[in-house]
Amino acid sequence: MPERHWIEALPPLAGQTAVVRGWVATTRSSGKIAFVVVRDGTGLMQAVLSKKDVPAEVWDAFGKLTQETSLEVTGVVRVEPRAPGGVEMQTSDLRILGASPDFPITPKEHGTAFLFEHRHLWLRSKQQVAIARVRHEVIQAIRDFFHQRHFTLVDTPILTGSIGEHAGTLFSVDYFDLGKAYLAQTGQLYVEAAAAALGKVYCFGPTFRAEKSKTRRHLTEFWMVEPEVAWNDSDANMRLQEDFVSYLVGRCLDKRKNELTELGRDLAPLEHVTRSLSRS
Repeated sequence: MPERHWIEALPPLAGQTAVVRGWVATTRSSGKIAFVVVRDGTGLMQAVLSKKDVPAEVWDAFGKLTQETSLEVTGVVRVEPRAPGGVEMQTSDLRILGASPDFPITPKEHGTAFLFEHRHLWLRSKQQVAIARVRHEVIQAIRDFFHQRHFTLVDTPILTGSIGEHAGTLFSVDYFDLGKAYLAQTGQLYVEAAAAALGKVYCFGPTFRAEKSKTRRHLTEFWMVEPEVAWNDSDANMRLQEDFVSYLVGRCLDKRKNELTELGRDLAPLEHVTRSLSRS
């Protein structure tokens, strides 16, 4: 197969021929001119087809496109500020790689239960993509924050024989013939020991709480970050926490403003966080 190009890398290729593989977001046609908005995970691109300029089989292939069809489009990239991503493709070839005849999630409103039943497909929606990218940015920022401050990451066990919080909120599993082991509630006991060896440490990983609840504030599984610094007093811990929060918020405002806007977030309170907490 020919070398393909990611949509996010197309702007510098204006005037050149490129190949893009992705999925159909939307289509429309006036009868002689057709438009396909293609997404590939890095962005959106509008492909333009002129009936008189493409082979009959290419025009026929356009007529078979449905939402989320996998396809490959080839053509010349050109600057178009009105198009998604600022460029579009004057298409010379279009190939269907995988049909999508019955994609269940349509532009109409769907209930939460329906969307969760089709979670693997719901991930393709704009808001779910935005959530994933913001989460990715936060996770990377967490690691960068501690790396820049010379902390050492300590990977703590997920299966443990220790009780970190309350015994009534432990998930237990049979541990061969040795009794019970538990899904970790915290890595605290391990990073406290590691701080005496390394000075500044943190753990970051999945933790579990056997608390049956339907609220957003009581999750049975979540990721938690826990730093430990030898000889830190309460004031030093508070400064670390403030710097940490302001760093994460500032990073997301800098790198993920578009995604936060897609999610309908009010950015003003976030900008206030970086001003009021930052001590750098």
